[in-house]
Amino acid sequence: MATNKELLAKGVKYLFGALPLMFVGPIILNSSFKNKDNPYYYLVLSIGIVVCLSAMFLAFKGIKTMTDALFNDKQ
Repeated sequence: MATNKELLAKGVKYLFGALPLMFVGPIILNSSFKNKDNPYYYLVLSIGIVVCLSAMFLAFKGIKTMTDALFNDKQ
């Protein structure tokens, strides 16, 4: 079982992982919407959607891990 300090550090790592994805995802989506006539439109659009969803997942997991470390006293 991890200590509260280790869980807090793990949550911060998740948030730092989500931070660049929060900027890259919308840039990719915007790029795909500007080039709708490109044959790779659907590929770039799907990559942008996956990047945005992974950013949301990592941010949620990071915040949940940090709140578990701060408010759970089950250890």
